[in-house]
Amino acid sequence: MILHRILAEAAVQVVEHVLADHQVLDRELAAAFARHPKWGKRDRAFVAETAFEVVRWRRALAFVADADESDTAALCSAQWGRMGIELPDWWRHRGAGLAEMAEREAVLPEQRRAVRESIPDWLDDVGAAGLGSDWDLELTALNRRGRVYLRLNTLRNRRDEAVAWLLSHGIEALPVPGLPDALVLPEGRSLPKSLRVEGRVEIQDAGSQQVAPLLGALPGETVIDACAGAGGKTLHLAALMENRGVIHALDVEPRKLRELERRAGAAGATIIRTGPADAAKISALAGRADRLLIDAPCSGLGTLKRQPDLKWRLSPGSLDRIRRIQRELLVSLPRMLRPGGVLVYATCSILPSENREALEQTFGLEALRGMEEVQISPAATGFDGFYAGTFRPGPPKRESDQ
Repeated sequence: MILHRILAEAAVQVVEHVLADHQVLDRELAAAFARHPKWGKRDRAFVAETAFEVVRWRRALAFVADADESDTAALCSAQWGRMGIELPDWWRHRGAGLAEMAEREAVLPEQRRAVRESIPDWLDDVGAAGLGSDWDLELTALNRRGRVYLRLNTLRNRRDEAVAWLLSHGIEALPVPGLPDALVLPEGRSLPKSLRVEGRVEIQDAGSQQVAPLLGALPGETVIDACAGAGGKTLHLAALMENRGVIHALDVEPRKLRELERRAGAAGATIIRTGPADAAKISALAGRADRLLIDAPCSGLGTLKRQPDLKWRLSPGSLDRIRRIQRELLVSLPRMLRPGGVLVYATCSILPSENREALEQTFGLEALRGMEEVQISPAATGFDGFYAGTFRPGPPKRESDQ
């Protein structure tokens, strides 16, 4: 492949904004594509692959290029070497040349884990402390590219109908064993934007699809999704409830709720009521819910294969803040449950300190007896990493008991 200057410079700019300015990778790519509407599919794919892989392998590429981790030109050069692209004379970078890069690539597996798996030292320490020897396996899995999983919207079509509809648009989708509503696309394939708005299927990782069923929500019940975001699990709940009952979808970001409303309209999910996740709303819903989902804000470490920039935006301080928020939500939100109601607490993290340990610290071990848990391992499944625990909560522990 010939390296085109405009594409090369655009890729470096995207990486620079993500690594130096701590911007979100997906948003930076979308902005770059918007600035260059004449780019073709191959052009966009080149910029996206470069940006994703450089962000994913930042530390490893810095070692290969014998350059500083902030030298985005050198990092991109090393990635293009991996892609088999010969660097033209007009491209300049500091550090090793392609021949030396190949030599350094050969000894990369001998480097310490934080370098070869490309993760901050402090996060490597946290993961090792929480997961022990499993951390190696999970990191390796999280550095693989994720396949696209779809969730069938049973309010709109059966699985055979959805598969036929996708095939009519040139997209082969295969069932996922053990998950009745899940489909997976071939490696490297994605769902065109024109089909995402149809409401017949939703992009949702197979790990994420295992959370909503844990609520056991029945048609006619009142369910609260207290951290609904743009509504992937909310829409799943509406389908599981056969569009009967009511789902209160709450969030602190109006923008996400507007997107949820749009998606609900396309999906035919008419039982969803959106609202702000503020003190007034929580008070108004006190004692109303048969089932409560707290899909808590978290580190997102289970989703690194899709969001590799997260590991560079996280810090020890931000992880501590996330844990405090999780604790606050577990203390304040269960008041919306009726007596004897069911709570599901979920995160897209693989760290025990955000998952089981957070529940133990809030409610105590005795309150969690008989709790059903699901810990979805990227290494074991190839899915994103998720945790979910379901139980009937009692009052949280007093501060003096902790």
